[in-house]
Amino acid sequence: MVHHNILDSIGETPIVRLSRLFNDPRCEVLAKLELANPGGSVKDRPARYIVERGLADGSIPAHAHIVESSSGNLAIALAMVCRIHGLSFTAVVDPKISPTNLNIIRCYGGQVDIVTEKDSQGGYLETRIKRVKHLLHELPGSVWINQYANERNWQSHYHGEGEEILRQLDRPADYLVLGVSTSGTLHGVTRRLRQAWPDLKTVAVDAVGSVLFGTPPTPRDLPGIGASRVPELLQRDEITQVIHIDDYQSAIGCRQLVEREGIFAGGSSGSVIAAIQRLSAELPRPARILTILPDRGDRYLDTVYDDDWLARMHQRHLTRISGTSIHANTGQTA
Repeated sequence: MVHHNILDSIGETPIVRLSRLFNDPRCEVLAKLELANPGGSVKDRPARYIVERGLADGSIPAHAHIVESSSGNLAIALAMVCRIHGLSFTAVVDPKISPTNLNIIRCYGGQVDIVTEKDSQGGYLETRIKRVKHLLHELPGSVWINQYANERNWQSHYHGEGEEILRQLDRPADYLVLGVSTSGTLHGVTRRLRQAWPDLKTVAVDAVGSVLFGTPPTPRDLPGIGASRVPELLQRDEITQVIHIDDYQSAIGCRQLVEREGIFAGGSSGSVIAAIQRLSAELPRPARILTILPDRGDRYLDTVYDDDWLARMHQRHLTRISGTSIHANTGQTA
């Protein structure tokens, strides 16, 4: 098949069995490689879906200036999509974005607006959104995608990975383990799969330091999962269980993936691997576990795959674990 343009190659990503990393016959772990999308991440799907449907129904004018807050991957995806459709694009990002991601956005012709002020939770999400709203008044013809509240976000995954998984797998999975931030991927895939597999249990993987599920904000370095603000799309009653993973555990999961499976993946992929290791150790009976690996590892060379950064995260991890033990002994929740 010859595609009309690069956007037509989004999707139809493969599923692989992680048999080297999870070799217990009682636990089959399958991973859908969204890192194989042309823009390098799962965010290619909502970027294309939202923009093309917006152009079709007129909610995005033909010469619009798209504006969005992003930690990296959606900005790259939108820059690619806007390039193909002849739209201007500005990404509102924060200091946690990697230099590699910044360069990719600019290579696609996207503009970058970096906020430096932290929000009330110690992150940057609220200040990024505040800056987006300011730009809407400043830039002629600007349109905010608003991935945090846009129903087309989860719909892109419902019609995307959800449909593909049902075609790719011969039988149901027992658990779906996904990282959560905007919650678009988690809800879209869960809603489609549960129509066919009503007994599916969804495990959300959140970052230690994220406020999505009522835990207190603490410093965290890796983008991709977690948030300092609860998105409008999040519906907690659709989630069976939540597992919190810190930056060090995520990095170890990434390194295990590349060492054992040859899969060079980003930080949130390591998060779900660490969560599956924890989940599988507690399962009372054999299970089939499905996950999604959202992005590639080359955007994390200065964090996850850097030994000095890992050493700093290890120290933070040890401090957190020590604090948890102290609180546990006093009967308080860490």
